Amino acid sequence: MAKALAQIVGPYALVYHDSSNDILYFGRDFLGRRSLLIRKTPDGALLVSSVAGAVSGQDETAWSEVEADGLYYVDLRMSGTNCDSQYIVHKVPYYFASSGAKAPGSSVIPSLSLNRSIPPTYTRLNISAPAVCHLEQLLISSLRRRVNNIRTPVAVPPISHLAILFSGGLDCTVLARLAHDIYPTNQTIDLLNVAFENPRVHKSHSSGSTNPYELCPDRITGRASHAQLIRVCPGRNWIFVAIDVPYTETMAHKQNVIDLMQPHNTEMDLSICSALYFASRGIGISSSSSDLPLPETMYTTGVKVLLSGLGADELFGGYQRHATAFNRNGFTGLLDELDLDIGRLGKRNLGRDDRVISHWGREARFPFLDEDLLAWAMNAPVTEKCGFGESEVSQEQMEDESELLEPGKKVLRCLAWKLGMKQVAKEKKRAIQFGARTAKMETGRTKGTQLLS
Repeated sequence: MAKALAQIVGPYALVYHDSSNDILYFGRDFLGRRSLLIRKTPDGALLVSSVAGAVSGQDETAWSEVEADGLYYVDLRMSGTNCDSQYIVHKVPYYFASSGAKAPGSSVIPSLSLNRSIPPTYTRLNISAPAVCHLEQLLISSLRRRVNNIRTPVAVPPISHLAILFSGGLDCTVLARLAHDIYPTNQTIDLLNVAFENPRVHKSHSSGSTNPYELCPDRITGRASHAQLIRVCPGRNWIFVAIDVPYTETMAHKQNVIDLMQPHNTEMDLSICSALYFASRGIGISSSSSDLPLPETMYTTGVKVLLSGLGADELFGGYQRHATAFNRNGFTGLLDELDLDIGRLGKRNLGRDDRVISHWGREARFPFLDEDLLAWAMNAPVTEKCGFGESEVSQEQMEDESELLEPGKKVLRCLAWKLGMKQVAKEKKRAIQFGARTAKMETGRTKGTQLLS
């Protein structure tokens, strides 16, 4: 069965009872893109579920993410509450793809072993670099798999069939730009942009005439990137959905978010999940024009599929800690940090985010985590993905202005530049909790790693 699962492309989580042999199988794909949790109770019962549900007291630590490293099974004939021993969980590790041509029936799971070799010489990344072309083609193929043939609800067909979790940053805007090239031009695409009322910040703007939500960093970049998309893709109807979340509404839904994100329970988890929770709810003020001020038209997206840019930072060195690691320990430090981030994707982010987003009956899809794209990113030298360590160049020596783009995720920045999104290519990385202003709402002294009380 593990061999059969290794031939499946895409996300999944499963619980399957083989009644003839009385064996319970469970597991999720090798990245953990879908949620699956496990819990052993004090009385010996074994629970497997996609969500933890409401928690209280010490119960909140009882659930854990099912590891995304193989197929798990329990022989119900040999263990359980009716036997002397408790349920014993066994694992069959996943089979990873070997290099070279793929034989029929072979694994499609790419190795998550990072290429750590550093070429003795390398050129500065620019829009003409082969790596930029490879990434573009892989992203197009990935998007085709994720946006073609989206099923339409029969009862009430929505205005749009596709939406993007849209901060206006590099990752999501490149996805929007490429989706335009492959998605039917007569179809609308929703851009879901969330901004929060943060009492610590908003009180300083309360006397001004500007809507304080419009001063949120992600709202500013979202509006700017929406305007760029309108210019570069004039035939497309983009619906920008401005999702404004008052502080009172954040507090009213806080416990529900905490329940959904369990077993994760830090301040940072809450900040990130609050942004995803309200963004994926998809209720806001819509506009298809980039001009301000806008008429207030309330809109609820009917979309069931949301595209997310998650994975780009981990693959291409987009976090500030990647730059810090390189500055401290060179390429060795950078590669160590990238290894850590890729290895803990399923444990830290994906299952948690899936629980929050699917609460609204929507499905997140992750084009940057496509198996083929991931295999290329794992195998490519780090110098083909980011620009750390590139020598300085004079104006006369440059082949193209894109050579001056900042080093984090430089291959993706060059692709944005090539696609006509030059301002987006220059955007600095900003964490969702700071861009949407969900971080440190009640006090400015908490740390992201602090456990929720």
